[in-house]
Amino acid sequence: MIITSNLSKKYNSNPVLNIESLDIPKGQSFGLVGNNGAGKTTYFSLLLDLIQPTTGQIKNNNVVVHESEDWKPFTSAFIDESFLIGYLTAEEYFYFIGELRGQNKADVDALVSQFEDFFHGEILGQKKYLRDLSKGNQKKAGIVAALIGNPEVIILDEPFANLDPTTQIRLKGIIKDLAEKQGVTILVSSHDLLHVTDVCERIVVLEKGEIVKDLATNTATLKELEAHFAGRETV
Repeated sequence: MIITSNLSKKYNSNPVLNIESLDIPKGQSFGLVGNNGAGKTTYFSLLLDLIQPTTGQIKNNNVVVHESEDWKPFTSAFIDESFLIGYLTAEEYFYFIGELRGQNKADVDALVSQFEDFFHGEILGQKKYLRDLSKGNQKKAGIVAALIGNPEVIILDEPFANLDPTTQIRLKGIIKDLAEKQGVTILVSSHDLLHVTDVCERIVVLEKGEIVKDLATNTATLKELEAHFAGRETV
């Protein structure tokens, strides 16, 4: 589904990302972890054509991302609050995204109604602009907006940050359902090793822009990741 080849990104000759090869098959729940500055957000920004690669390319369903916009109809993302439109209410924003994705109001209402538990009574019917919501509630709105229009690829950057424990648990259920039951390709970056091992069947570790681990998730993965980041790995 997503094929990365000879990809690099440099700023003023300073390399921030260098991925020779990375393939993410359709329907995989894929986790990207690493310390600050490891290149996670840079990779997602390249995948969404927010920045241009220095060399190489990413193909999303055979579409070279930086050469064509044909990947946009089946791809969605929530990276941060900049993806929101602050002067709209949540409902207005959902309808706006729906219109972009060919969904009428009834379609959007039907989708959004499935997430009442996730919203926990704090998003819909509040008559608040998105800019006036808490960081956690902005994130809830952004994540659900990314699900509108039945995308085949969903990209979420730090989706668990600023969410309360109940909402984190509900979000994990949503991500698992999308990948396992609906065949959606999910890419998640997170600093939370527990959450990412819970929801992702595969985890890649970035360090200084390069892949240093590519793990199929199993019962030992969390301990392996913790040992890696604690610098306790044995050679």
